[in-house]
Amino acid sequence: MYEPKWDGWRVLVFVEAHEVYLQSRSGKPLAAYFPDISSLARGALPAGTVVDGELIIWDPHRGTTSFALLQRRVSAGRHLPGEVTAHPAHLVAFDLLHAPTGPLLSAPLAQRGARLTTLLADAPPQLTRCPQTTDPNVAGAWMREWAHAGVEGLVVKGLATTYQPGRRGWAKLRTRITTEAIVGGVTGSLADPETLLLGRLDATGRLRYVGRTRPLPAGARGQLAGQLVPARPARAGGLDHPWPEPLPAAWTGQLTDPRPLPYLQAQPDAVVEVEVDIAFEHGRWRHPVRFVRYRPDLSSRDVPVHTATWP
Repeated sequence: MYEPKWDGWRVLVFVEAHEVYLQSRSGKPLAAYFPDISSLARGALPAGTVVDGELIIWDPHRGTTSFALLQRRVSAGRHLPGEVTAHPAHLVAFDLLHAPTGPLLSAPLAQRGARLTTLLADAPPQLTRCPQTTDPNVAGAWMREWAHAGVEGLVVKGLATTYQPGRRGWAKLRTRITTEAIVGGVTGSLADPETLLLGRLDATGRLRYVGRTRPLPAGARGQLAGQLVPARPARAGGLDHPWPEPLPAAWTGQLTDPRPLPYLQAQPDAVVEVEVDIAFEHGRWRHPVRFVRYRPDLSSRDVPVHTATWP
């Protein structure tokens, strides 16, 4: 059975007689940040229900889901009511772990899914059943056609499988695309880079940071040997490179290590082909990208122009 893989926050929803508890994948409580989902679950789901799903927020201006709007819920503070009103959350439910009649962990996925469909039949639109299909052609169409709406790929599950807490009982297939970017800097050294810091020129010709590669394998380092040179000084002294050094933590988006990133600035001439996913927001890839190959046949002007939307 195939389901869309949403770009959101995984959540367990526990509905009790006088409380709804939302728990993140890491075990953190989330109900305080999503009072809209808590209220809807309390009104639509009976006590004794536990649902597994994904929290998403739709950005109508971009026509896609927004990970940034989810993060904003946590930092909104006293502005949270305004965020809830302006950007309501949705729960896309894909599994039912407990019903008022008892636990369902040992029941096959097909049975749990059927009961979840019945449970959500009259629920409000913000509490919705995740689409699913057993047709690989339909699933393939989702991967091709829904990426622009924030679907990262597919989740593939066995219809006879039981639910195993703490273990992944399914496979993920991510939608990936290859594209080009300009090398604006490296970690490690220019002669032997560990990772590449990537950019694209905007409409005014300014280099904008768009992301960072995963650690480079030996073959990739070999392709780049001798191709990267230090950024040239500007005529008036100093460097003409538009990025600060070290790179601000807000640029790299690494929440687990919020320190600025030291790096070496490279003359932004070298073009590389990279494999990316659809998690592109505020003009940057949120996840590290994979180096594919060096493109000596392309100049920086051949690279797609930087935009704030998914290219």
